[in-house]
Amino acid sequence: MANRPPENWRAWMAEVARDVEAGILGPECSGAAAMYPESLLMATDSVLEAFEAEVSGLLEPSDDEVFGAVERVVLALNAVDGDASHGGAGYCTEEREQLCEYIDRTLGEHGVDVAALATRRGINRAEITDAWRAW
Repeated sequence: MANRPPENWRAWMAEVARDVEAGILGPECSGAAAMYPESLLMATDSVLEAFEAEVSGLLEPSDDEVFGAVERVVLALNAVDGDASHGGAGYCTEEREQLCEYIDRTLGEHGVDVAALATRRGINRAEITDAWRAW
């Protein structure tokens, strides 16, 4: 199963904290945890968990069913990204890339040929989230 991006973000914050404590990084880096407040991490995990459950329930899905699942997860992630309760934290370039890769990998793990799906829609594999993505 693909690692959810919030797992990567938590690991990165722990690594930065260890490096600050060890003196490898300066004290100015100690605020790295503000990039990923727990509210953002938990909300993102919740959205991705729902996506996993939806995709695992798709048996021999049509392209429209798969794109419906992609649309729902992307719109839910848009809501998380735009939620002011995270103190202005949201998805930047690296987070966007990890989220898109996660969506692709999760579909693939559940038997969806993402490259073929994209080709049938006349888009590149990396563009499957673009129609709905605001982050």
